Amino acid sequence: MDGGVGFLTGRLGVETARIPHKSRHGLLWVERGTIGIEDGCLIFKTSGFGDIPPGEYGIPHQGISTLLMGPGTSISHDVLRVLNGHGTSILAVGSGGVRIYSAPPLIPDNSSIARSHATLWSDLPSRTFVARKMFALRFGEVFPHRNLNVLRGIEGGRIKKVYEIQAGKYRIPWNGRRFDRANPEKSDLANQAINHSATAVYAFSAIAVYSVGAIPQLGFIHESSGDAFCLDVADLYRATITVPIAFECARFTMDHPEVSLERHVRHEINKLARKQSLVDEMIDRIKGLLNVDDYSDHKGC
Repeated sequence: MDGGVGFLTGRLGVETARIPHKSRHGLLWVERGTIGIEDGCLIFKTSGFGDIPPGEYGIPHQGISTLLMGPGTSISHDVLRVLNGHGTSILAVGSGGVRIYSAPPLIPDNSSIARSHATLWSDLPSRTFVARKMFALRFGEVFPHRNLNVLRGIEGGRIKKVYEIQAGKYRIPWNGRRFDRANPEKSDLANQAINHSATAVYAFSAIAVYSVGAIPQLGFIHESSGDAFCLDVADLYRATITVPIAFECARFTMDHPEVSLERHVRHEINKLARKQSLVDEMIDRIKGLLNVDDYSDHKGC
């Protein structure tokens, strides 16, 4: 940056972030550089990545909720101390955020989201109500059914139809969803693409869930997994992002066999997530599902 240290603008709205967390849920990605402290300020030195040119950048850590460290990033102990003092969490992620390798957030400035999450989950009627809201978001209609097993059956039928539509659109032979956990590469190209796409969208959902302080174990549709709520949030985008991009990338790789399928899927998901501010959208949906009013606590702060 000319004229000294510049401020690194957020990939997902950090430039408009404010204190407290209810108003500052901005996220900041950094890759391929070092984060240290100079004169009490966080400084990021990078050789350049993506659309960020080489240089030194000041990190407005008081105004962001989560700092996302991508590949090639190193950080000092003092930085962790400063971030902790301002309640800013830090996550290790893959390039562009399409993988998440660590997600223990620091304590949020209030527990409203976690309390609302636990309250809604602990009561069967309210848990079912939230699940129905999730299905309504996914399919554009409110199903009259209140039995979760019935709703899951309807979901399965709807998603099966999405697979068939996308397969036809991209002229890809389709014999159904197949996934061998022991040997995922054994699957056909379309199924492999769905696996890669689902993993990338899941990473963004995990970032959103951990960033707002929701409880990842308490899913409303998924139940037994330790990240059940992350899976719930990721599935909100299965029909609109995960599956369409998977089939589009599978077709592209079939036409260009020299291209890595996994890398191409990750690139396309990352590009869409940045364009659509996907994590911000996920955060807003989480708050809407959990009935959290951004301004219900700490008014006047």
